Amino acid sequence: MSDCVIKPLGGRVLVEACEAPQDQQVGGIFLPETAKEKPQESRVVALGTGKKDDNGNVIPFDVKVDDIVLTARFGATEVKYGSKEYKIVDQEDIIAVIG
Repeated sequence: MSDCVIKPLGGRVLVEACEAPQDQQVGGIFLPETAKEKPQESRVVALGTGKKDDNGNVIPFDVKVDDIVLTARFGATEVKYGSKEYKIVDQEDIIAVIG
């Protein structure tokens, strides 16, 4: 794990956006990033402690630290620590691993 001091719990994953949001012009109209409904590319910063099944066994994560992933645009908890902004998502909200 990196030197991040935020440690998600359970089946949650801490991610940070890979690139800054950009406005896009469509037919002369600028669309802010908040108006777009597309998956967001993020880098995995930290993994939670692990979700447990009905028998108490820890379910392994499908991602690892430094993986580049696509996450659902909405449903994450936004967190700011120092000058960095992160999102905490449930592993189930990770759509795909890139690469």
